[in-house]
Amino acid sequence: MIQSTPSILSNSRTDDRPTVCHVIHALGVGGAEVLVDQMLRFLNDEFRCIVAVLDEIGEIGERLQRDGFTVKHLHRAPGIDRGCARRLNDFADREGAEILHAHQYTPFFQAMLSRGLFGRRPVVFTEHGRHFPDLPDRKRSIVNRLMLRGGDRLIGCGHAVRQALISNEGLPASRVEVIYNGVDLDTHGPASPGARAAIRAEFGYSDDDFVVILVARLHPLKDHQTALRAIDLARRGISGLRLLLVGDGDQRATIEQTIRELKLEENVTLAGTRTDVTDLLAAADAFLMSSISEGIPLTVIEAMAARIPVVATAVGGLPELIEHGVSGFLAPSGRSDMLAAALIDLQRDANLGRRIAGRAAQRAAETFSLKGMLNAYRNVYRDTLIYRQDPRRSNRSNSQSTGSGKNIGGET
Repeated sequence: MIQSTPSILSNSRTDDRPTVCHVIHALGVGGAEVLVDQMLRFLNDEFRCIVAVLDEIGEIGERLQRDGFTVKHLHRAPGIDRGCARRLNDFADREGAEILHAHQYTPFFQAMLSRGLFGRRPVVFTEHGRHFPDLPDRKRSIVNRLMLRGGDRLIGCGHAVRQALISNEGLPASRVEVIYNGVDLDTHGPASPGARAAIRAEFGYSDDDFVVILVARLHPLKDHQTALRAIDLARRGISGLRLLLVGDGDQRATIEQTIRELKLEENVTLAGTRTDVTDLLAAADAFLMSSISEGIPLTVIEAMAARIPVVATAVGGLPELIEHGVSGFLAPSGRSDMLAAALIDLQRDANLGRRIAGRAAQRAAETFSLKGMLNAYRNVYRDTLIYRQDPRRSNRSNSQSTGSGKNIGGET
């Protein structure tokens, strides 16, 4: 994670930067949360960035507060909380927010609801991923179109997410754009030999062990059960196979039970939440992701940038990240046998791993950089402000072409 402090923090009454209020469920540890943290810190030179959290401030939120950022807890109640929407509107008014940037659907709904019938504060909506199963909702589609305003911007983190917003949320195809998630490639470069040795020593791995890493919260959508079954199959063809599970969550007890049932105690280590993911990647020979639903996961981009070959399920935006057999390996959701076969192939053919990893690093640099993502959002904010003052002067007509599916992430 990028560790930076804001260059300028000041009171809104004396600050001439436009204020952008990010709206998000919570600021614990997760992909969308990390991206909000990065946006606040790296767009803060041009925009005064603040945050409204619906449910919980969280670890990242507390760190942002310590660094001088304004983070407001709205204490959302279950269901359609109109009081939460009013509190959001009051907070945005007090802080002089000119744009609401909502992350995920519920914050987007609350942001739209906060305007009431006559408010015109524009909403930028970024959908970072989708729940499973992801099905059309006719009632919600009607509400979305009724509440949408001309100055709003609708963004999917990948083409699969964009299509879900169109097909399942009923949002106009001409309005939905793509900005790919990005990572700081300067901090996710080639693996450090020193880190590899240190991490392996910490977990008791030998230099000859084949270490697979999976970085994800312990949640049903990540389907760790399939990952464990893949390791159970792959260990029959790989001597010294080790799986390092990084992350925590409500599925920990279930995962521990499966480890015992499959007698994987010697093969699987639960590392819990870690802040040294770059060093952990340095110790790995392969990265595994077994999710049943994904957007554009930052951890996979980080592995690609670190030149760690990725074996993943072909769900959500993962096929946009990985070309099977070229920059990684893909398997259908739940196919532990195919995930295991790919791991065995990588262990048996070191040249294959190096070739895959090299293409993956190139792909990450070309399309999934933090710099490109931040520049794209910077331009969205600028154009949104212009549109609010005079729609005829904005580049909104040009942005409609991105709505056809062209992404506007990557290096610029």
